[in-house]
Amino acid sequence: CPTLAGCGELVWVGEPATFRKADTIAGKYGVWMRDPEPIAPYTHDSTWRIDTVGSDIRHVFEYDDLDQFMKGYPSKVYVLPASIESTGALMYRGALYFQKRRSRTLLKYDVKTETISAQKDLPHAGFQGQFPYSWGGYTDIDLAVDERGLWVTYSTNKARGAIVISKLNPETLEVEQTWETKIRKQSVANSFMICGTLYTVNSYVSQNAAINYAYNTTSSSGKPVNIAFENRYKYNSMIDYNPAEKKLFAWDNFNMVMYDVKLAKINRNENL
Repeated sequence: CPTLAGCGELVWVGEPATFRKADTIAGKYGVWMRDPEPIAPYTHDSTWRIDTVGSDIRHVFEYDDLDQFMKGYPSKVYVLPASIESTGALMYRGALYFQKRRSRTLLKYDVKTETISAQKDLPHAGFQGQFPYSWGGYTDIDLAVDERGLWVTYSTNKARGAIVISKLNPETLEVEQTWETKIRKQSVANSFMICGTLYTVNSYVSQNAAINYAYNTTSSSGKPVNIAFENRYKYNSMIDYNPAEKKLFAWDNFNMVMYDVKLAKINRNENL
């Protein structure tokens, strides 16, 4: 990890900055995001939003920049060919990656051509409320992206509910490598990846929550940590890291918020 530009261990998360509040009940929880490695005609300013309350979630709202996002003026609305499950979706290299509803199937949707360009079942992954985060919401499968690429966190019967991390090939969605942690998925509110390390948040409702665990895939080991994390609106249903901006994006009780982070250089002699 220290060989990757700007990489390090998470040591601090700032207060949330609020950019938008959803205007209907469908926006109580959802996903908002930017592509850390955009492909033309999209840019680092392009912003996407998905409201995920409902039984058939297919609409993806695209905004040219943060200003249009804050004003609520989408430049385009996509209708997906398959319904999304929960808040685990993300944008990466010009594609929307998401879990198909009521399945362990991962889909890659090319936003330029508006077609599914890859589809793969995630082997043995629990779904439809088998191993969700503590807030529920069918959050069994959660995609993430960081400086190292595309990841997915989930659990299996074999892992007995412990978080499993897999590195994915972004072109084919094939699993390249897998790690099993020692923290139960249902005991944490959410998770995200930074520089190949998984971080978990202990509560989705407490304003004074904490990032309580870190699992380093380089050393294949985990440790407890204690980094303050604020759920300002007391119902945080989505947290994702954007490696291009070095910020956390989150959806907290109708509110779309962003956090600054600080990374410290990893001590090569320290075992995570």
